[in-house]
This record gives sequence, C-alpha cells and structure tokens, in this order.
Amino acid sequence: MSHLKVEGLSIDFGGLRAVDKLSFEIAPGTIHSIIGPNGAGKTTLFNLITGIYAPTEGRVLLDGEEVTGLPPHHLARRGMCRTFQNLQIFDRMTAAENVMLGRHLQETTGFFSHLFRLPAVVAENARTRERAVQLLDHVGLAEQADTPAGSLPYGALKRLEIARALAGEPKMLLLDEPAAGCNAVETQEIDALIQSVAEGGVTVVLVEHDMHLVMNISNHILVLDYGKKLAEGTAEQVRRNPDVVAAYLGQQADAEAAHA
Repeated sequence: MSHLKVEGLSIDFGGLRAVDKLSFEIAPGTIHSIIGPNGAGKTTLFNLITGIYAPTEGRVLLDGEEVTGLPPHHLARRGMCRTFQNLQIFDRMTAAENVMLGRHLQETTGFFSHLFRLPAVVAENARTRERAVQLLDHVGLAEQADTPAGSLPYGALKRLEIARALAGEPKMLLLDEPAAGCNAVETQEIDALIQSVAEGGVTVVLVEHDMHLVMNISNHILVLDYGKKLAEGTAEQVRRNPDVVAAYLGQQADAEAAHA
C-alpha cells in the first residue's frame, strides 16, 4: 500500500489553476522529491497535502484513508509533519525549547494540570525536554540545546526546524526547501540528515532546488511544470528525460546533475 496517494488533485485561485489534475503515489520509507521551476506549484501542492489549502477537486489518501482537506493538526496526529520555506523559529527561545514546542501533540496533561503545576506536568516536561535533547543530538545541535535560537547560524536553524518537526513523531515528513540559502557545507549536513531520517523509517517528501542534493538522495522524483506532472521516476530517469531538461534543468543544470 502507498503511504501517500494523490488522485486528480487540482486547485484554482481565481482564474489561475495552480495545480492541475495531479496524481502520484509515494511508497513508505522512501525519499520522494518534487522539483520544477518557480511557479510550478510545488509549495501549493504541499499546502494541499498538508491541509492548509482545500482542493478544488481530487483527493489525498494517507495509508489508504482519505484525508483531503483535514486541518494540519489532525494530519499531524496521523503522523504527517512539515517544515516551511521561511524559517518559523522563535529566536528568544533556546534550541531545546523550540523543539519542545513540537511535542505538544504528544503530551497528555491538560490545562488545569498546567495551571496548578501538578507533579504530572513536571514529569511530562522533563520527558519532553529529554526527547528534545535527543533530537538535537540527532541533528548535530546537542551542544546548543540551551543557546538562544536567534544566535545560531542559518544552517543550524534549518536543522533545528527539522528537529522540531521530528518532535511530532511523524511517519511522513514534508520538507519545503530544506537547503535553501545554505552554503555547500550546510547543504551536505542537510543531505546527511535527510538520509538518516529516512533510514529511521520516516517517509520524506521534499521540495528542493538544489539539484545535486535531489539527485543524490531521492528514491523517486516528481517534476512539475505549471501545476501539471511533466515527468516522474528515478533520478537517472529524470535527468535523462528531454522534456525535463528543456523545461527545467537546462543544459548547465543537466551537466551538474550528471555529476551528482
């Protein structure tokens, strides 16, 4: 069974069809990349899958169950978490506190327990802190656990966002341009982290412009152009597809991909 299945998904904004009758499937435990030129509909597709937008038509199935249009917090409870293009970090909080926020759906104590600071709350906060530090260690930021997030370098903030998304214990993690704005070293760190997450059994879906990263780590690639599927397949199949080269990669990017 597919982990995620998209069937005939479309969305209109006024007279513009941003995603047009798109269908594809994602196998569990794989790294699935979505690429395409600016304006191809990649982030819009993410927003449809994760419940931020409601589609004009079509449906989304998660583990065989229709979840079309469910709000993001309901999808998170079902194991789907995501990051965004723009950093959503709380600068004045520590790295650990940022990750702890991602655990809120995993916590069981209620409002009144927190209001009166009952022992159960203290114990749960300790468990949440412990898990946050474990995740920071996983992304290479354990030593910065008590550092204000606003003082961390950009590449570290990208990894911090992934750690916070992982705090929700996802079965599927959607990453929107995780390497955007990163230098070569930071991109390598993101590359290794994504592969590590997938090796841990989490299905990873990413939108990314860095073709070296995409070609290096993807099990399957979907190429969009003006909201439609242009091509899909393995990295080798995509890099050799003349329609992809003409519409997106171009000769220079094709040469780069060939050396990925």
